[in-house]
Amino acid sequence: MFNDVGPLELVTLVVLAVLVFGPDKLPKVIQDVMRTIRKIREFSESAKQDIRSELGPEFKDFEFEDLNPKTFIRKQLDNDDLGLKELRNGFDLKKEMAEVTEAVQSYDADSAPSAANGSPGPSGGRVDMTKKPEEDGRPPFDADAT
Repeated sequence: MFNDVGPLELVTLVVLAVLVFGPDKLPKVIQDVMRTIRKIREFSESAKQDIRSELGPEFKDFEFEDLNPKTFIRKQLDNDDLGLKELRNGFDLKKEMAEVTEAVQSYDADSAPSAANGSPGPSGGRVDMTKKPEEDGRPPFDADAT
């Protein structure tokens, strides 16, 4: 419950509680707080049991922690029925990228001789994307910007 409270913060809370309530009333205050926490937990467990009984037997494995979106998604992705592990293990990114690179290089090799002969390649006219556009000092004209 108090996972993020460090030792220095805990000592500070105890000192503050002693200063505010005094050493005489502090045990009574601690008992009241503990009683309240216990009642809240009992109420929470009672509500959970009521909900489970109302949902019926088809939701017997229902956990309220599954309502947290992260937990729900993690549980669904770890489910072996979906076959996601096979997909994840069967997909090799390096192999796929190598195949794409090989296909692009073979396409470039096929279109290079036809472009050298003066005839356009399979894509019509090729544009060299590595070449910087010629600048005449004026910014490009944009009809939609006016």
